Amino acid sequence: MTPTFAAYELPELNATLNAVSLVLLVSGYVAIKTGRVRLHINCMVSALVVSAAFLASYLYYHYTVGHVVFAAQYADRHGASPLPWLATTYGVILFTHIVLAVAVAPLALVTAYLGWTNRLVWHKRLAWWTLPIWLYVSVTGVVVYGMVYQL
Repeated sequence: MTPTFAAYELPELNATLNAVSLVLLVSGYVAIKTGRVRLHINCMVSALVVSAAFLASYLYYHYTVGHVVFAAQYADRHGASPLPWLATTYGVILFTHIVLAVAVAPLALVTAYLGWTNRLVWHKRLAWWTLPIWLYVSVTGVVVYGMVYQL
């Protein structure tokens, strides 16, 4: 499928959605720690919606554009990467980002469901794992964008 011009603009949107999700997650965490339950719920539901929009945009982008390669992974004319440490760093960040992104999707949904159904003991226990993973995925999503499209 030939990508449209708009598809090439999606990486910036995707990075922005990751950043917005990060802000919403931190805001939701601060809200619940300060006893502002309604604000916590609003932030976390918004983070789920923003993350779902990210996932739809991300999948559409890769469906239309295909695989994108980090420039530091290209070998120079002598066969060696000009920045092997950067390519390795990128690979580690990307691998952990992908693995944890796959894990956080069901974790976030189950955590939200537990909160929504007022099973707060289990909600809190699962959120203890979900939040840092989701934060890591949001941060590394922006980092991956920066490395691929800005470096």
